Amino acid sequence: MDSKEVKLESLEPKKFIEEQVKAISSSVVDGVAINALSGGVDSSAVTMLGHRALGNRLKTYFIENGLMRKDEAQRIASLFKELGVAVHILDARKEFFGALKGLTDPEEKREAITQTFYKDVFGKLVREIGAKYLLQGTNYTDVEETVAGVKRQHNILEQLGIDTQKEFGYKVIEPIIQLRKSGVRKLAESLGLPEELYNRPPFPGPALATRIIGEVTPERTEIVRSATKIVEEELSNTGAFQYLAILHQDRVTGIREGKRDFGLQIEVRCWESKDALKGSPTRLSFDILERLSQRITTEVTGVVSVTYNITKKPPSTIEAV
Repeated sequence: MDSKEVKLESLEPKKFIEEQVKAISSSVVDGVAINALSGGVDSSAVTMLGHRALGNRLKTYFIENGLMRKDEAQRIASLFKELGVAVHILDARKEFFGALKGLTDPEEKREAITQTFYKDVFGKLVREIGAKYLLQGTNYTDVEETVAGVKRQHNILEQLGIDTQKEFGYKVIEPIIQLRKSGVRKLAESLGLPEELYNRPPFPGPALATRIIGEVTPERTEIVRSATKIVEEELSNTGAFQYLAILHQDRVTGIREGKRDFGLQIEVRCWESKDALKGSPTRLSFDILERLSQRITTEVTGVVSVTYNITKKPPSTIEAV
C-alpha cells in the first residue's frame, strides 16, 4: 500500500486532525464535497474532519439503503444536528434491493452494493450538487485485507486501480486511511464525538447484507435486523470488540406447539480483537447464551434455532459475507 500506517501508540490526535483538515481544504479549495455518514466511527470521524475543513461546503448524506440498524437514519441525523452538522437522509432502498435481487454469491453482492453506492446513488448526487470530491472513511485494515485477497471491502477503489474520476465523476478523499479502528476511535474522541459513537461496535459498509447468507431481500433483512437489535442489547456490556447476528440460508427443523416447524437459523458471533485482523470468540457465559436463544426464538418471527460461533479469525472472518 502507498499509505504508511500510523500506529496507535504514535498517533497524536490533535496534530493528525490539523494535518487532515488542511489536506481536505487544499484538495477541495473553494469547491463542494459530499460524504456518506453511516453512524459508524469511521464515517463519523471523517464527517467531523470534513465539517471542520469545509463547513457548509460539505454535504453530508445518510444513505437509507434498507440494510441499516432499526431507526438508524433518524437517530444519527439527530445526533449530528446537535454537533452542528446537517445530515440529509436519502431513501435509496429501491435501488439497493433492486441491485441485490437474485444474488447469492458473496462477491457478487459486494460488487452490486459498490456499484449502486458509488455509481448510481453518489454519481447522481455529484451531478445534482456539482461536487467534485467524495469523503469516505476507508481505514488501513480495509485496504490491507482487500489487497491481500482476504475480502473485498466495498469502499476500496483506487487501491485496486479504479479511476473514480473516470468511472463515477468524482475524486475520493480518504482522511483516515492510515489508521486502524483503534486509532480511529482515539481520533473520533478528540474530534468531540460522543462515546456512544466513538465506542460503537464496528458495522460494515454493506451493512446487514454482510450478515445474510443467500439472497438479500427486504423480508430477510428485517429478520436479521430484529435479531441484531437483541444481540446488541444483550452483549453491549461485555466489552467485546464486535457482536452480531447472521441469518443462514437453509431452513432447519424445529418444533412449535408440539408440531414440526421448518424455521430459520440465526448464528451469533461475539469477538475479542484490537484491529480486526485477528479475533477470538468471547467466552460468554451459558446464561447469556441461553437468554440470547430464548429472546431470538421468541421475538424474531420464524427463528427456531440459535447457534454461537466459536471459530477464531483466521480461519473465520468477523462478518459472514
